[in-house]
Amino acid sequence: MDRVGIISREVSPNTWSLPPNSAVPTTGKKSKKAVLGESLRKKRPASVTAPDWKELLQRLAPISESYLRRLLRDSGVPVDAPYGGVNQKTFEDLEKSLVAMEQVYSAALDSGDRGQAQYARNAVIEAKEHARFAARSTKTSPEKRAEKKEMIQWMLVWLENPGVFPAWVKLRRQKM
Repeated sequence: MDRVGIISREVSPNTWSLPPNSAVPTTGKKSKKAVLGESLRKKRPASVTAPDWKELLQRLAPISESYLRRLLRDSGVPVDAPYGGVNQKTFEDLEKSLVAMEQVYSAALDSGDRGQAQYARNAVIEAKEHARFAARSTKTSPEKRAEKKEMIQWMLVWLENPGVFPAWVKLRRQKM
């Protein structure tokens, strides 16, 4: 058998092109980060207080509180307890956050504001769950896992008796 070459036409160039601006169309809506930035530039708050927090939640709705906390942390604007949540970057940050949370919790109970007290308590519970998640992660180093387990212990003490926490943490820090 003789080999025969395949005869085919030359590939013709594409005769149609994409229309200009063919990427995903913009809706004209600003991102939550951009809206937050505008709001902070207008108000220039020294820190985000309860009324500011509520206003931002309404203005940026729908937005989760944890995402709003993250955006505010990234912006560098301090957020009053309990709205700033519990900072777990270092033991010093954790201690400072939990002591501030205890002050808010006690003041709320003294004034009969059970909703505010529960809000502070829920913030600590949420932080504890985040620390548990980090401690259980296979990606977490053994050193970080041990650190998160210690942080969980601190938050459990706070949850069991917030009023005792400031004295307890001083003793615990001496032991560490």
